[in-house]
Amino acid sequence: MPTSSVIFLLVLLFAISMFAYSAQRLVRYLRIGTGGDWRLNDLPRRLQNFLSIGIAQTKILRDPVAGPVHAFVFWGFLVLQLGAVEIIIQGLKPGFTFGDVLPAPLYGLFVLSQEGTAGAVLLAVGFLLYRRIVIKPRRLQGDNVHSGDAIFILSLIAGLMVTLILVAAGDRIVAPHHPMALQPVSTPVALALGWMGPGAAQAMRDMAWWAHALLIFAFLNYLPYSKHLHVIVSLPNTFLSNTSGPGTVGVMKAMDLEQETEVFGASDVTHLSWKSLLDGYACTECGRCTSVCPANLTGKALSPRKIVIDTRQRLWEVAPAIVGGADVFGQPMIGTASGDTAVLDRKLLDNYITEDELWACTSCRACVYECPVSIDQLSIINEMRRNLVLTESRFPEEVLPAFEAMERNGSPWAFQPAERAKWAEGMDIPTMAELFERGERPDILFWVGCMGSFDDRAKKTTVAFARILQAAGIRFGILGQEETCNGDPARRMGNEYLYQMLAKQAIETLDRYETTTVVTSCPHCFHQVGNEFPQLGGNYEVIHHSTYIERLLADGRVPLKSDDGQRLVMAYHDSCYLGRYNEVYDAPRETLRRALPVVQLVEAPRARDRGLCCGAGGGRMWMEERVGERINVERKKELLATGAEAIAVACPFCMTMLGDAGKKLESTVPVYDIAEVVADRLA
Repeated sequence: MPTSSVIFLLVLLFAISMFAYSAQRLVRYLRIGTGGDWRLNDLPRRLQNFLSIGIAQTKILRDPVAGPVHAFVFWGFLVLQLGAVEIIIQGLKPGFTFGDVLPAPLYGLFVLSQEGTAGAVLLAVGFLLYRRIVIKPRRLQGDNVHSGDAIFILSLIAGLMVTLILVAAGDRIVAPHHPMALQPVSTPVALALGWMGPGAAQAMRDMAWWAHALLIFAFLNYLPYSKHLHVIVSLPNTFLSNTSGPGTVGVMKAMDLEQETEVFGASDVTHLSWKSLLDGYACTECGRCTSVCPANLTGKALSPRKIVIDTRQRLWEVAPAIVGGADVFGQPMIGTASGDTAVLDRKLLDNYITEDELWACTSCRACVYECPVSIDQLSIINEMRRNLVLTESRFPEEVLPAFEAMERNGSPWAFQPAERAKWAEGMDIPTMAELFERGERPDILFWVGCMGSFDDRAKKTTVAFARILQAAGIRFGILGQEETCNGDPARRMGNEYLYQMLAKQAIETLDRYETTTVVTSCPHCFHQVGNEFPQLGGNYEVIHHSTYIERLLADGRVPLKSDDGQRLVMAYHDSCYLGRYNEVYDAPRETLRRALPVVQLVEAPRARDRGLCCGAGGGRMWMEERVGERINVERKKELLATGAEAIAVACPFCMTMLGDAGKKLESTVPVYDIAEVVADRLA
């Protein structure tokens, strides 16, 4: 073996050994997290996420400017790995090329792919460097973002591309082997360097080759100590995503309250799942999550990106002290000495993430939906809220009445259960108890919900939907005073104990009447009963009223008045728990179109899966907004800017929030539930 090959082999083995050391360190750090689930369930859906989000980069392409550029760099990275393999083989066997083993046409295609990709990636990297250094987009600033690290990595990538092109140019000067058409980038470079003699060109080529190889090894071993670790971790992270299957999107982690433990939820990284810690590795610090966060947009303390960065920083701070063994290579960059007891006295909660950040979250899932590498920021927030409430009894004072009312009255408001069915007086709507006593089985159970039962404005929606069901000849019943809160507010506010008490009570009631199909006008009830009750044994078909009405209209079962010639411009506001949680976007819009043949639907700039939250989710309905702009006001301004004469919603929480915002803005534009729009046109 030539001396150069021996030297290369030693360098290669050293680089691989260093990377293996770093990889096992990162794996050991993950093991301080909780949970033994390897996430190998629902493989078809996980593979789909891997291919669509990971390989096809569908999420990153949602950004019309930087998205395609980043995606192209990623795809170029994949293409150029074949060239890296050829370089490594050449180091062990000088003179080797894939042309030795591939047919000429296929090898020519390989050469062209390497040339074209290298040139395109170099241009893309130049744009990204210009964007970071000169343009400096807002979402790339703040939150302890490692801008210098990003610039260094981009410079490394540029160096890889330049050296690759110089190697090809040197080969072309010394002995051209390919048509110029196959080397559109290195050919002009070779012509520019044509003044070199063969000896000088060969020396330049060899220096560029060694520089390229060493840059590959340096890049590989720098990644585990850089935020660009996502280059390696992002693909498996999309496969292991929390949102892998239908009916599981946004579902909170099941919690065993019977276990013997002093800590519920998470106050430090050791209480988080290994997947949440892996999310920290995968974070690109791109800021897409924070740029769509309604709390952050309106001046609140919360930044979803900071939540993930803080989690990673705390992991790298405390893990060496837990797993043992001083990390002599990474310690200056990511950790402290393993014997530093002060590190163990600190926590993720309070020392990194504050209460104000956690309570500002509306649980809208915009951050999770927008993340290009499938990070679940919300799962960290939810677990830390659980710790605040269950372990430390720390929560905003204004939510205490809601907790007490749910415990005493089965509702977040201080209404008596006997008042739940008052809205139905005079409508001849039977309760499930009455139907069961008569031996009758209804087509559906209409789950009214707390808002629909007690809130004066929401009760109009309840009545409207009941009228539609009656007009369509649907046999339905209600629970009346037997209905209780499903516990969604309690769970989202961290009170898992109260949630499970309410949920089990509701499940017991539903099962007593052998319920199979539930229809509700509240997206929060829709999600909770349909997607989270199964954790406690409650399995039902749950349909949101927008979908149910649309089906009835499509089947011609709802008698409507003929077109009266009225013209109405209407904007529809997407509920987060209906849209991003359950991907119901078309049914409400189609319902409006069918009910109002002359309606003109206009869309706000942020609509459908980009829709801006009304500000009520995550228990925020019971908390005051004391910092920045009110989220509901921000959303109402956006909807009014469309020029709509009316606003349609499909959620009682959104109805209340947008109605209140209208009062603050002194707007006379009305807000209707889609059921009211349809009921108004009943024949």
